[in-house]
Amino acid sequence: MPAPRRALVVIDPQQEYFTGLLRIQYPPREESIQRIAYAINAAEQAGIPVVMVQHTAGDDAPVFNPTTPQFRLHASLEDRDSNAWKKIVKNHSSVFPGTGLHEWLVEAHIDTITLVGYMTNNCVLATAADAETRGITVEVIADATGAIDIANDAGSVDAETVHTTLMALLNSNWAAVAPAATWVEALETGTPLRKGNLPESAARGASAHA
Repeated sequence: MPAPRRALVVIDPQQEYFTGLLRIQYPPREESIQRIAYAINAAEQAGIPVVMVQHTAGDDAPVFNPTTPQFRLHASLEDRDSNAWKKIVKNHSSVFPGTGLHEWLVEAHIDTITLVGYMTNNCVLATAADAETRGITVEVIADATGAIDIANDAGSVDAETVHTTLMALLNSNWAAVAPAATWVEALETGTPLRKGNLPESAARGASAHA
């Protein structure tokens, strides 16, 4: 297979997920933010463009309000803010609508996006599914994203179950999923990450639960 032409897309590594209402619970947020920085370092060293994304919900919103400190990037990233990063602000779960990112990827001849950031159960999932309709290959670094505990009228799920379930779900169709160390090895060799598929996942699932 030809070497992927990658961009690293860092989704919403904002204080909202550390000090606000939506604190990441699994993997531990201080570990995942370190993995995000590790991925950025590797991308920059390999000459892979970095896209830094922030989410806004508007000046009157209870979360992702650009007038509050929680809107800002995590301090470890804000301190190293780079003019080389492509910066976008979004107001949908997917990184694509209204941001011009798809057009920028096409112009740069980038065919693969690697997703890190938050949350597994919202923007990472939405972006991966949206990318399929745009003909863009997706990778997800499993230990450089994270989920929250959720409860609503449909049920209650802890963050670890949310995260591990969605990583398996993504790898069954929408994305190649791997830890940061494996992704860095793929950068060094210029190879794509191995992606599962739905028939294979179904067969292995049936065997595992027979």
